[in-house]
Amino acid sequence: MANYVDPEEFRKEILLSKERDELTARTVEMFMLMANEASKKLKYKNEEDRKDVIAFALMDLVKYWRSFNPDKSKYPFAYYTQIIKNGFAKGWKKLHPIRDIDKLSLSEENLYSL
Repeated sequence: MANYVDPEEFRKEILLSKERDELTARTVEMFMLMANEASKKLKYKNEEDRKDVIAFALMDLVKYWRSFNPDKSKYPFAYYTQIIKNGFAKGWKKLHPIRDIDKLSLSEENLYSL
């Protein structure tokens, strides 16, 4: 599935959503499809983790969708894909925080725990 979201249709839906100041149903469908497809590029030990990071990404999309500026870019797909990736990372960090004991610091002379 090379083009699971048509870039022109996506742009039109984003502009329509911005004009209405609310997400259209089609935009929400496209966001969900984008998040699901992007999640397939990552590996998860647990299927629930995949669903959870998708939920974090969708929350970020809903939170930040208005910040796309069509005057700066004609291509909202890349902008929203980055929001999805950032949402995955935030979600993963929340689900699996790095404990202080697991943190290491490297210096030129030695390796030691922080």
